[in-house]
Amino acid sequence: MRLKPNLWLALATLFVSVAYSVHAQSAPSAGGKRIPFAVGAGVSGYNPDDGHGHLLGGTLWVDYFPSWVPPFMRGIGLEAEARDLNYDRSPDLSANLRQDVVQGGLIYSWPVFHDFRPYGKFSEGYGNADEGSAATVRYHDSRTIVSGGGGVECRAFRSLWVRADYEYQSWPNFFKHPATLTEPARPAGRLNPQGFTVGAVFHFDRPHFH
Repeated sequence: MRLKPNLWLALATLFVSVAYSVHAQSAPSAGGKRIPFAVGAGVSGYNPDDGHGHLLGGTLWVDYFPSWVPPFMRGIGLEAEARDLNYDRSPDLSANLRQDVVQGGLIYSWPVFHDFRPYGKFSEGYGNADEGSAATVRYHDSRTIVSGGGGVECRAFRSLWVRADYEYQSWPNFFKHPATLTEPARPAGRLNPQGFTVGAVFHFDRPHFH
């Protein structure tokens, strides 16, 4: 389940389309109906847990916070997330190691306090990993994964927020690879990639949090 360039193009197009359409509906007046969406993007740095080191990449978020829930549930929402880690590998990682994730789940945001808003989240989705070089056998595996994390948003300007996000993932029964001429066999085991993402999020309507 590689996030190929055309999928990233589709995700980027979705990002821009949602931003444009929702902004068009929310701009006319303060009293007009607004849609409780947030869209954002960031730069991620992760420990892939397949050797020691780090991978860099990009992340896209789309959040939805329904306004029709009871007051005691305000702050609960849904989040869709896509991440591609494929850059600036540490020297001790496998050549061309790459990890992609597409997932969705619940997010809970606390009310704003002095322009800061903490949140927690739990997601489930699919993870894909590749390793190896062009001159050797390439290893590939995909898994259903779960992840949890949280972070904080800080208001930068009106509805634009800066987000600092931490996430811990669990990839069960992950295939590591058989013996080669230079490495002993590595049996199936659990991967726990984790890392941080720093980016920007635009909230189109969160009236009960302002």
